[in-house]
Amino acid sequence: MPSLLINHKADLHHPRAAAKARLILAHGAGAACNSPFMLALADALAGFNIEVQRFNFAYMQRSIEQASKKLPDKMPLLQQHFMEQINAVDNSLPLFIGGKSMGGRVASMLTAAKVKAIFAFGYPFHPPGKSQWRTDHFASLPAPLFVVQGERDPFGKRAELTPFSWPKVSVYWLTAADHDFSPTKASGLTQQQLIASAAAYCNKKIDEILLAS
Repeated sequence: MPSLLINHKADLHHPRAAAKARLILAHGAGAACNSPFMLALADALAGFNIEVQRFNFAYMQRSIEQASKKLPDKMPLLQQHFMEQINAVDNSLPLFIGGKSMGGRVASMLTAAKVKAIFAFGYPFHPPGKSQWRTDHFASLPAPLFVVQGERDPFGKRAELTPFSWPKVSVYWLTAADHDFSPTKASGLTQQQLIASAAAYCNKKIDEILLAS
């Protein structure tokens, strides 16, 4: 199978101090790796001395280069592209992977020995309004999966997930947040505050894993 690494260099967010870990961060289905959400999250994570590597899946890069919206590739191709990103990095830093929505789902389906944990920001547990759950593989995850989820996320609300429990899955709930971590006005919160909270949780889990290793 030919390589999918097409004329797109991954974008790095370097911490000001020495990096303690590296996170490869994939975008969601409809917005590229340079979307405001991805940039804000990557910057927040870099503030905790985590090097963040953003990249576009092949279909998204084609969309940009051809100025025409493309549908996501099938899951095997998305997995292949993500694995190429993983295989392309060296072992100089502890490696974590994750992504926004679809990107987090792809990350959760990969098996790579050097990956210490997976982070999903707004995991698409099911399509909005449908009962097609995307959790069958949770029973055999190769690494811990940490999900940061908005309480109002139509892809998986807090009330919907209450009955479920998976051994390797932890869910951190963002108050009043939707799929993009945008809060209700009544909450008095901002999206930036919730993204900062997501990054702080990610940093806490990375520190725990590094301390235990």
